[in-house]
Amino acid sequence: MYELMVKDSFAAAHNLRDYKGKCERVHGHNYIVEAYFTSSTLGPDGLAIDFTILKKHLKIITDKLDHRNLNKDITFFKKYNPSAENIARYIYDYLKTKVKKAKISKVAIYESESSMAAYSE
Repeated sequence: MYELMVKDSFAAAHNLRDYKGKCERVHGHNYIVEAYFTSSTLGPDGLAIDFTILKKHLKIITDKLDHRNLNKDITFFKKYNPSAENIARYIYDYLKTKVKKAKISKVAIYESESSMAAYSE
């Protein structure tokens, strides 16, 4: 099994609903996103999938989130709390529908150097 990973970043504001503490107030993060993919085969070119394709799809979704107030600007987060866990799931679900030559296996979201949440099925 081959595993590939691409990385991108975005900055966004959010606040956590039903949370008691400072994160219930609007604040922001410079998020780092890692998207992991797997493939059991390689094409004739020796690639599972070109990194350029993976980066393009990841960039589309991070651009949609960049410099947004997630609670107000992104419909998904009006229903689901914009926690790192749910942001990871949101990006995972998007990539699952867009990338076909490799299987999305995990999305990790770093809110800081020392805080990360990941989503996989």
